[in-house]
Amino acid sequence: MESTEEDYAEPEPVEVPIDGTLDLHTFHPREIKHLVPGYLEACRARGILQVRIVHGKGTGQLRRSVHALLDRLPEVASYRSGGMGEGSWGATLVFLQVEQ
Repeated sequence: MESTEEDYAEPEPVEVPIDGTLDLHTFHPREIKHLVPGYLEACRARGILQVRIVHGKGTGQLRRSVHALLDRLPEVASYRSGGMGEGSWGATLVFLQVEQ
């Protein structure tokens, strides 16, 4: 059976609600380098300065990738692993700078 161009079509864009919680479970790891900064900027523009990024526990690779990305973003004031009721080490709480 021959493959057609339709077999390799890009998936439809997913609309992500800007509510302060970004669940990365539905995204491919290669998408986070564009997804996370865009989501944080959208939250910041709406005055949401505390964001929870859910990356799951797994092997910790996605968490490390998210943390490395957050380290490079100037709009990030700080971040920490989630506590009890916040997703524990399967989530990261991000605190954003106030937009100037």
